[in-house]
Amino acid sequence: MLDFTWKLFSQTGNIDTYLLFKELEREKQEKLDDEEQTLTQADYPVF
Repeated sequence: MLDFTWKLFSQTGNIDTYLLFKELEREKQEKLDDEEQTLTQADYPVF
């Protein structure tokens, strides 16, 4: 989805498409951060 929105933005210059791209990018990063935190907690449980 990120590739599609970036290609669409680069072809059209539409600012709404760019803002959508940035929102999707941010959500993807948040998801990766959450997964990393979950894995870290599983490796080092707090007793």
